[in-house]
Amino acid sequence: MSRIKEIIMENPRLKRIVLDMMIHPVKIRPRFWLRLFQFLYIKRGKGAVICRSVRCDIVPFRKFQIGRNTVVEDFTVVNNAVGDIIIGDNTRVGIGNTLIGPAKIGNNVIIAQHVVIAALNHVYMDVTTEIVNQGVTTAGIVIGNDVWIGANSTILAGVHIGEHVVIGAGSVVTKDIPSYCVAAGNPAQVVKRYDQRKEQWIRIER
Repeated sequence: MSRIKEIIMENPRLKRIVLDMMIHPVKIRPRFWLRLFQFLYIKRGKGAVICRSVRCDIVPFRKFQIGRNTVVEDFTVVNNAVGDIIIGDNTRVGIGNTLIGPAKIGNNVIIAQHVVIAALNHVYMDVTTEIVNQGVTTAGIVIGNDVWIGANSTILAGVHIGEHVVIGAGSVVTKDIPSYCVAAGNPAQVVKRYDQRKEQWIRIER
């Protein structure tokens, strides 16, 4: 199987044919026949739930894996067409989220409502060519264990969020957030940090 994948990737014409067979060129989502077989290549841990209204734009040549007791709630969009999506155990992806890979989300993560986690950007540098025809770039997003992301937040491509981090509601996270911090705003900045020596949360004065 890996050799077949290599052959397809090395031949642009063959790659285009295979992609056209799998991805609708206008809707830009897996064709209906491919979606019928998603149960074969979506990996779920024991007790994991993907609600019925979730839009699973999941293709077999990338990974989509969710851990034990993880829930993907209603009206969420999950798209792994340009990168793997791996979600750990006991994590909740809230109502109406958008999740575009490549992204790795840890264990015991709470993602509130209407959060956008998008590791994709459109190329726009050539002003003589329509942006829609310039392709995309990706930079993986990593969210550590025990993180809470507040409602209506946006996590941009390439961002790494450490462990036990809180992202305030409505934040736009454009750069890495270290572990044991609270970050908020647009662009998000660290507003509290846990002091291990004092064993308390310290507000960051600006």
